[in-house]
Formats: sequence, structure tokens, C-alpha cells
Amino acid sequence: MAHAVSHDFLQRIRDIFVAETGVDLVPDALARLQAALAGAPDQAAANPPAAEASNREVTVLLADLRGFSSISEAYPVAKVLELLNRYLGRMCEIAVHNGGTIDKFMGDSIMVLFGAPQQGDDDARRAVTCAAQMQIAMDEVNREHAAQKLPEIYMGIGINTGRVMAGLLGSALHSEYTVIGDEVNFASRIETFSLRGQVLVSESTFERCRGFVATAAPMDVHVKGKSRPVRLHEVLAIPSLGLQLPRQEVRKSPRVEVRIPFTYQPVVDKIVMPQVRTGVILDLGYHGIFAEVEPGLKTHSDIRLGLDLSLVGGRADDVYAKVLGTHANKGRHVASMEFTSVSVPGNAAIRQFVQTLIQGSPTK
Repeated sequence: MAHAVSHDFLQRIRDIFVAETGVDLVPDALARLQAALAGAPDQAAANPPAAEASNREVTVLLADLRGFSSISEAYPVAKVLELLNRYLGRMCEIAVHNGGTIDKFMGDSIMVLFGAPQQGDDDARRAVTCAAQMQIAMDEVNREHAAQKLPEIYMGIGINTGRVMAGLLGSALHSEYTVIGDEVNFASRIETFSLRGQVLVSESTFERCRGFVATAAPMDVHVKGKSRPVRLHEVLAIPSLGLQLPRQEVRKSPRVEVRIPFTYQPVVDKIVMPQVRTGVILDLGYHGIFAEVEPGLKTHSDIRLGLDLSLVGGRADDVYAKVLGTHANKGRHVASMEFTSVSVPGNAAIRQFVQTLIQGSPTK
């Protein structure tokens, strides 16, 4: 009986994956997923209640690839789907292993529930553990990509705990078990604030994990739909499990002072807006810039950059970034930005540019 239930759960995951991506999981991913199902807690393999609706506490995990649009534009469809298959397959394994219920795929993102359809006393802890393991796995994926000369991919994760409406939605033609409500929307908002390799959790999730996770100093942000700022926490480690998130090393790179022009375009809901704005880069590193920009650029917004790297014989027009902060300085508007996605050629050009200037410029 346990084998039949596991097979049914596996088939549901495959059905969701095919519906969202148009392709089936590759055999290797299927085998790893089936192995994860076999070792998963019983509640992960159980079928959800047939049609019973409920109002319950659930921890929602939203994971989304950063700047995947640049990869989609630069590589053939088959290669893009191969990368997506590898990423989603690995994330599914980790989610199921931690007792999560895969709610849906949304292009290059995945939503996982902890506490629906079955609840446990440690739902929030399992969600945070799942997120940490996902980010560690992304490092492994990128090592595989480097060996195959494929682009690196990065992911941001947002987690929230709260009461939601859970049950079957749909009709006789098609229905699915899911959750809806403001707390689900809030989890999605949190995810948009996360940088590559980062796990951000709400105050409610943090309270349920206090003493279990190590976090950075809390940050207060303004979230659409909330009248007051909300507090978020970045997960750095889970000491009792020996898990350390890898993202801290990303920012350790040489930096050089420069004055080079660049262009930028807002990215809204993963769509690059047509308006092109200009600025001047004042400080450049492997993973980000500090620049003078036009008024109106908002903190936490996403943008696409075009960098003039003529010193090394080219440009980088496929760089995506998140704005970390902005302020006015002596009548100028300046902003710090962290790259969220850069193509392989663009990354190589930026590194060569920085390394060339380091030899004759002040470093930081």
C-alpha cells in the first residue's frame, strides 16, 4: 500500500511539472525524486483529504530563480528546459524529503506547503530546513553547470506562517488542493525582497523557529497591501543541523572606483519595461555596483543593466540586478545594486574589466 501511495504522489508531481513546463521530468530526476519519496515522512506521501475545506495555520515557502529571463534569451529552448528540469527536480526532492507538499510550479518558481494537508508541530522548522537545503543544493547545481560550461543560476526564497483557507479548488473537469489568503500573498511579497542565495522569513515564522535558526539583524520593509512596515529576518544557518547558507561569500570580491556610463530598465513581474534610463557607475565589483542614477529608482526594485565595458572590448547587456538601497548625496541620487543574474560571457567580461582596472586603480 505504501508503494502505491508513493507512486500516486510521484505521478501528481509529474502532472504538475508537465502542466507548467510542457515537458516531463528526465529519468535521472524521476529516479532521485522517487528515492526521496521513499524516505519522506508519512504525511508527505499521503493523499490530501478529498474535499474537506479548512482554515488552518500553514507555512508557505516560495522559491524563485533570479534573472532566469537572461538565460531564456541566450540559450536554445531545449537547453533552457534542461536547466529548469534539473533545478525543479532537485528542489522537489528536498521539499518532499522534508515533508512538504508541492502546491504548484509557476514557470521558474515553486510553492511548497508545510501544514497542509497534514499539520505538525514543527511545520515552520521543516520549511526553514527545506529552504536552507535548497540553497545549499543550488551551489551543487552550479558546480555541475560550471563543469559543463553552463550559466550559474541563483534562487531567492521567502517564507511566511499564518492562517489560510485550504481545500479543493476547481470543477469536475479539473480541481486541485491548494491554499489561498493574505498570508499566501505575503509569502510571495517576501520572496520578491530576497536576493540570490538568500532565505527571508516573516516575523511569525521566525518566532516559531526562535533558537533553531541563526539570523542576521532584522530589517523593516514596506510591503504592498500592508499599512505599516513589516519585519523580515535573513536565515544564515541552522546550527543544530550543521547547515550554513552559502550566500555570504558572494559579496567577497575586489571592487574598483570607476566612472563609466550604463543604462538600466525597470523589470516588473519579470517583464523588462521599454523605458531606458541612464546612470554612471562609481564603484564596480564582480557581483554588484554603486552608481549615480536618475531620481525615482526605488529600493528593492528589479532592473536590467547595460554596461559599457569597452576597455576589454565589449558590453554586458544581459545583467539583472536588485536595488539594495538608494539615497540623495550632495544633490545626486545614488544606489547600490547586487547582480541577480549574469550570462557566462557577461560575467567573464565584468571580471576581466575589474581585474584590469585593479592593477592601476584603488581597490576596496
